[in-house]
Amino acid sequence: MTTSTPVSTPFTRESTALEVVRGIDLAGRRAVVTGGASGIGVETARALAAAGADVTLAVRNPEAGQRAAAEITGSTGNDRVLVAPLDLADLASVATFVSTWDGPLHILVNNAGIMASPEMRTPQGWEMQFATNHLGHFALTTGLHRSLAAAGGARVVSVSSAAHLRSPVVFEDIHFERRPYDPWLAYGQSKTANVLFAVDATRRWADDGILVNALMPGAIRTNLQRYVSDEELARMRAQSGGGAAHWKTPEQGAATSVLVATSPLLNGVGGRYFEDCQEAGPNQPGTRTGYAPYARDPEAAERLWQVTEETLRAA
Repeated sequence: MTTSTPVSTPFTRESTALEVVRGIDLAGRRAVVTGGASGIGVETARALAAAGADVTLAVRNPEAGQRAAAEITGSTGNDRVLVAPLDLADLASVATFVSTWDGPLHILVNNAGIMASPEMRTPQGWEMQFATNHLGHFALTTGLHRSLAAAGGARVVSVSSAAHLRSPVVFEDIHFERRPYDPWLAYGQSKTANVLFAVDATRRWADDGILVNALMPGAIRTNLQRYVSDEELARMRAQSGGGAAHWKTPEQGAATSVLVATSPLLNGVGGRYFEDCQEAGPNQPGTRTGYAPYARDPEAAERLWQVTEETLRAA
């Protein structure tokens, strides 16, 4: 972690991504948004484009990406919105994206994800949520390290979730090879990994001018919930003491991502966890806000980095 003073901003959970980026000039900056064709990804990309950035939508479905890019250009007037294929569960796809990227990268928003899916595995046998949400983004970000360092003050946004409160990274059985598969524990573990990545990447890369922060975007109705009914979401929230969901629009859900990616209030800040456009404190028992101590444990973060490198090398 780079500084110790908690970050406070004038924005709230009602703020939108466009409100957060108002007055910020990103002309000449290059940004990548994974999962930028739908949900909060497209609204994150829209706000970055509205501020003048060159934005690449890194997406599994290039046709959907092209439709999103055209719509963003139409709404912002920025025609520097590009599309590139990226399947985070396919290391060859990640490697291709990395190899074709040329020049500096100022903003990387690791936004794409899969939530509470039925048990699925990659060809390597990796549990799909961990593979997509963490391993793929780790390979992408470390692969782009040189471009991020070349930017001189790059920011990486790691989109996590309050679901990280459900599970630490279970190093003894990350891929549910011995314990029964539970979609919510698998999702929670992968979201904890997103926070731990921000912690150790900042420790390793702050001297390169690269700062990484994690965030909880809020409850937003998007295709992320394609495996989960509203009834199931309500049941899981009640089980964790969270009460009824305060649903955000996608524009509001993207606000914290855009804040972390662009706000001068976060200059010099890394390894933190944000929600509702504010830096969050430790979770209080019985609530669904704040971060779990295990998610910002520097020893766990370093261990995860080492385990991830070993996993990817063995693939």
